[in-house]
Amino acid sequence: MELRDDPNNFLTRPLTGEGRRRQSGTPKKPSVPISDALRYYLSSFAREHRLPIEYALLERYQASAPLYDANGDDTLWETLIYEPFIMRQLSTGLKEVYAILKAGGDQSVIEHLYVDRIDYCAFGNSKPFRVRIVNSHNDNQDYFYIKRGDASRIYGLELEHLLSPNRMFFLTDGDTLVEEHVVGLPGDTFIDHWLESRRLKTVRIAKELIKFNERCFVRLLGDMRPYNFVVAITPDFEETQIRIRSMDFDQQSWDGRKNFYLPQFFKENNPLVEFCISHIDAKTAHQYQREEHALIVRRMDAISLRLKALLQSMTTDRIAPREHVLQLRSELADHYKNNAFIRCESMGELVGQSLEHMRQGTMK
Repeated sequence: MELRDDPNNFLTRPLTGEGRRRQSGTPKKPSVPISDALRYYLSSFAREHRLPIEYALLERYQASAPLYDANGDDTLWETLIYEPFIMRQLSTGLKEVYAILKAGGDQSVIEHLYVDRIDYCAFGNSKPFRVRIVNSHNDNQDYFYIKRGDASRIYGLELEHLLSPNRMFFLTDGDTLVEEHVVGLPGDTFIDHWLESRRLKTVRIAKELIKFNERCFVRLLGDMRPYNFVVAITPDFEETQIRIRSMDFDQQSWDGRKNFYLPQFFKENNPLVEFCISHIDAKTAHQYQREEHALIVRRMDAISLRLKALLQSMTTDRIAPREHVLQLRSELADHYKNNAFIRCESMGELVGQSLEHMRQGTMK
């Protein structure tokens, strides 16, 4: 696959002026119900599980208070207060959910755990509740999330699990979705405090940025602004490794704009793009793109039947407005100079065609 020409090369300068303003807004995406086809897929691959509580129970809070971080800044989360009898029900049920998510339902792992806090974020599309679980013996804490089940988000989680180097652990039950916490530094925190750190090798940061950009684009995961991904930093025996991980999948294959699926084109990511421009050349960027494509193809081959089942379900689902599909297929056909995209009638077909185009490119 050829290195994309401007304005699609990762090393292209960020959008400026009116172009940046247009890209900065994200239309509010409605929730997409889980279809029978998707439910069958989730049941077939052990994602569907009977849960002891439902999302609706967490909505029965009595009061809330803003949650501030260590610097006194508003986190956009609210800590919730429940009536005692509801809190007792929640405490038991949430610990059981944690055991199902973490230990396959083994209740012995939660004997010394308690629910320390339940937070709520009205800012997110999925209206998530965040649960903090604490071990009473050593004060170790962990988190998980309970959200409204949304087909777009579930497709995004599953595509991330299948096609990225990251495993995603989540469960569904009716319209309730439970997700494991994704560990890492928020992208904006990384930009502000770690991007220029001497503890990290600049080329490794640039390499991971390019690979992350490719992973999002080929599977059409949109809106990867800094607050929608995290950076995992792992000390190695000689040098520190990093990996960028998506943590928000609400905008999986919904928007009609091609550039919406390329993290490089969000103005909030300008520091990352400028960083890559300063530390890497186009030839090396092309090499990293091809490396990531080859890795994705290997993953596709390893889980071909499961991926086929997922894409079949996604093809029959209407997870985006018709006009978005028409716009995106036209822009992708022009981008790749491949009219096969014009024949796609759904976002699922576009994802499948994008993956097939990438596969053909790795064979050249």
